[in-house]
Amino acid sequence: MEISNYTNDALELLKELIAIPSVSREEKNAADKLAEYLNRWNLPFGREGNNLWVGCQDWDNNRPTIMLNAHIDTVKPVDSWTRDPFTPTQEGDLLYGLGSNDCGGGLVALLQAYRIMLQRPRNYNILWVASAEEEVSGADGFSRVLPLLPKVDVAIVGEPTGMQPAIAEKGLMVIDGYAYGKSGHAARNEGVNAIYEALDDLVWLRDYKFRKESPLLGPTKMTVTVVESGTQHNVVPDSLHFIIDIRTNEFYQNEFLYEFLKKKMKKCELRPRSFRLHSSNISQDHPIIRRCLERGMQPFGSPTLSDQALMPFPSFKLGPGESSRSHSADEFIKISEIHQAIETYIYLLEGLAI
Repeated sequence: MEISNYTNDALELLKELIAIPSVSREEKNAADKLAEYLNRWNLPFGREGNNLWVGCQDWDNNRPTIMLNAHIDTVKPVDSWTRDPFTPTQEGDLLYGLGSNDCGGGLVALLQAYRIMLQRPRNYNILWVASAEEEVSGADGFSRVLPLLPKVDVAIVGEPTGMQPAIAEKGLMVIDGYAYGKSGHAARNEGVNAIYEALDDLVWLRDYKFRKESPLLGPTKMTVTVVESGTQHNVVPDSLHFIIDIRTNEFYQNEFLYEFLKKKMKKCELRPRSFRLHSSNISQDHPIIRRCLERGMQPFGSPTLSDQALMPFPSFKLGPGESSRSHSADEFIKISEIHQAIETYIYLLEGLAI
């Protein structure tokens, strides 16, 4: 089959997936559809929840393994869509629909590259994984399927990057902060205002700059994104809750930052939601990144989170489409981008030695 035939297969599958609502934690029907296509193409697969994976018939535990990964879930459609987000609409080179860009295009392109590489000589095992709950970093997504997978040596994650390699990705830690006071009548000089108790800590969070900056990811960044306090105008608030969104570069581990912040907060109590979403990166000297460079591709650092954060092995993002289209109204992917992605994946994988 020519690349164009595989592009047609990718397009057919992607249209069917767009037509199936698959918001995070509601991916069952989309996973069923993927399973239907894997059966049609005689690809024996494993399934855990709404995650699917398929290896290769010539699997050899003595060889390294490359994983091709993308997610099947989507965000909820925003209100400003001007067309039905669940009706795949092709207009020339454009295919509109929720999840077409993030990251249905990468999902189906990687699957077709996987099918092609099954038929070509390789000195490595190849593994394709479709994961759920990526958009919410859910426990039933990649984290659930990871213990069932064989050892992986390197992964390509099919997020939309304009087919440029994102060789570093910022991590994420979300922290809930609490300040406490004592309620009282606002008209009298009584009570302890929880808002005032938190002020110094909030100002410190606003002003503090981490010293170590990454060449690819820039600085680690903290942002207070939610503040909640008070019940009515004449009651001194006795509690305040705020949320800190922290985007880390490779120089700061989440556990270290949490302990650091606890020492700096004078009045507030901090509770981390998770430590597991660390920054990730892959060396530019890795053989697969060197192939990217040979093709004239431009490595960069990505500020957005993906399942990469959950991968305890080298990985990078490379997929069709543009990150700026993700989570937006009238999301689309170009059919030519899917075709180019399949060609590029084959270039990177064919003859690769890792």
